[in-house]
Amino acid sequence: MLLSDLIKSLEKEYVIGDTNININKIAYDSRKVSENDIFVCIRGFKTDGHNYIQQAIERGAVAVVVEKDVENLGVPVVKVADSREALAFMAAKFFGYPSNQFKLIGVTGTNGKTTTTYLIKSVLEHKGYKVGLIGTNQNMIGDMVIPTERTTPESLELQQLFFDMAKEKVDYVVMEVSSHSLELNRVAGCHYEVGIFTNITQDHLDFHITMENYLKAKAKLFNMCKIGVINIDDFRSQYILDTCSCSTLCYGIDKKKDLYAENIQLSDKGVSFEVVANDKREIIELGIPGKFSVYNALASIGACLALGIDLEDIKAGLKKEKGVPGRAQLVPTGRDFSVLIDYAHTPDGLQNILSTVRDFAKGRVVTVFGCGGDRDRTKRPIMGRIAGQLSDFCVITSDNPRTEDPMKIIRDIEEGIKDTGSSYVVIENRYQAIKYAITNAEKDDIIVLAGKGHETYQEINGVRYHFDENEVVREILSESMQNEGCRMENAE
Repeated sequence: MLLSDLIKSLEKEYVIGDTNININKIAYDSRKVSENDIFVCIRGFKTDGHNYIQQAIERGAVAVVVEKDVENLGVPVVKVADSREALAFMAAKFFGYPSNQFKLIGVTGTNGKTTTTYLIKSVLEHKGYKVGLIGTNQNMIGDMVIPTERTTPESLELQQLFFDMAKEKVDYVVMEVSSHSLELNRVAGCHYEVGIFTNITQDHLDFHITMENYLKAKAKLFNMCKIGVINIDDFRSQYILDTCSCSTLCYGIDKKKDLYAENIQLSDKGVSFEVVANDKREIIELGIPGKFSVYNALASIGACLALGIDLEDIKAGLKKEKGVPGRAQLVPTGRDFSVLIDYAHTPDGLQNILSTVRDFAKGRVVTVFGCGGDRDRTKRPIMGRIAGQLSDFCVITSDNPRTEDPMKIIRDIEEGIKDTGSSYVVIENRYQAIKYAITNAEKDDIIVLAGKGHETYQEINGVRYHFDENEVVREILSESMQNEGCRMENAE
């Protein structure tokens, strides 16, 4: 593609050099540059792409996009105000605007994004559509699974993924849209048929600094879509309604707006409720427990209604979805106690899952949890307090400490749990913490492993070690059964 065509839609401060040259591909990592590429200099949090311009040129870059003034490089230079935004628009152009070939649905919010995307996918597939999915757990094209590293990919990878999905002739793509991706322009140039706001509670303040900034980032989605499906029960939704440029459909439980739920029944097997929409009523059954599942179902119902799908078909599609890996996921134990894995890593997420478990727990609620390192410190004591208030016993442990000292993170959590008077123990090693909870389980206990969910690794000092809690639980249970067998043999 000609450089002149690639940068045509950009708001440029200036261009130096001949733009009538062919570009092989786009790169923003100098290590991935090859002959006839264009190198886009991104200012990151740990490094600055401008420092690697010479390296990129040595590797074969024939043009450079910058935010800063640079000395004569001997190749064309395009200066823009925001190179991340430029990267997004260039990537869309390079891949031929692939998202124009399907309908795009975006879900944003602190909690519920992943489950909501899976529910929408289930309904659309029930109707016979081919669906792409982009999110925290994994990316999918139909039934084909593509591993993912972040909730919303960087714009270049996102447009490549859109291109692959269009090539596979998907009808819809349902994606999680993180606040980071909105603030950092990863989704610039995307046009959504439907945008969904699930809720907003404290998270990512290490990046956004204030809740106001966090909300403003989320709200950007609703100036990029035709229809906004909004959780009206979240009081901060009013800001989105006041600032959005799209038409809206509001849902809730407490406030009866365009779409709402009545006669809610909760159990350990899931939820059922009566949904009211456009003077129609249907009883919805969903095999995922918790009141938060009602909200996720309403969000998906609203989106599907906005897409023109009949309420009866939505009901049938939702009934097929039995759960999402790492979200309120029960692990078979074959014992008289239960183990549940959940991704809850925010105060609201932890409160939701523990409140849900308390609703059906016959014995103790035992919570094994920690907090991530290099992230918002202020939520740690809050999560400690929530765990202490809603659990009968807690095991405080390590999550993804990243580059922080795990015990320092645990001490932050202890500040909150001490206020509750709850019984707890500190075991830094997460494997040993889970083993302690299982080994000391009592009849009818529910052990909640919170924070890791679908993740199959633990990140310590910048290194990711394999750690799959489904595997860990099965291994500990197997070891326990072997030990019991040995004890019985010795007794005989």
